Amino acid sequence: MRLATSLDRLHSRVKQIRWFRDFAVFNRVALALGFLPSGYVKIAGERFTDLATCHPMGNYLEALHRTGYYYTFIGVLQLMAAVLLLIPRTATLGAMIYFPIILNICILSLAVRFEGSLLTSPLMLLANLYLLCWDYDKLKYVFPFQPPAARQQAGI
Repeated sequence: MRLATSLDRLHSRVKQIRWFRDFAVFNRVALALGFLPSGYVKIAGERFTDLATCHPMGNYLEALHRTGYYYTFIGVLQLMAAVLLLIPRTATLGAMIYFPIILNICILSLAVRFEGSLLTSPLMLLANLYLLCWDYDKLKYVFPFQPPAARQQAGI
């Protein structure tokens, strides 16, 4: 049996279970609530934290704040990802935008051993991965699992 067929069958069975569907909605709302305040703070031009610059994370965030429009750009993307996650029709796009941002935050938190997000950022990354897996039926055409004939039928 091919990998794509196995994934399709597993995904369709999981999508029919109410608990998994409710968990996807919970993750969408929780992830959105995680980025709404931080995105707003960046767009407003305020510092994200009061950490001292002698701390590696505080030093990084101070430098990030001083970049100017890049800091604002990250805030706009965070707010956009959060809002898109809250709208069912655009939740997949929101999860796709959310992924590189939270991956960067997670790696940074682990790299500088920042206690403030050593637990939350990996959990947010896992929740985002869950949402991407939940939307596998929409994203599967991006991955090379489909045979060329199936791609042509899908218009790819």
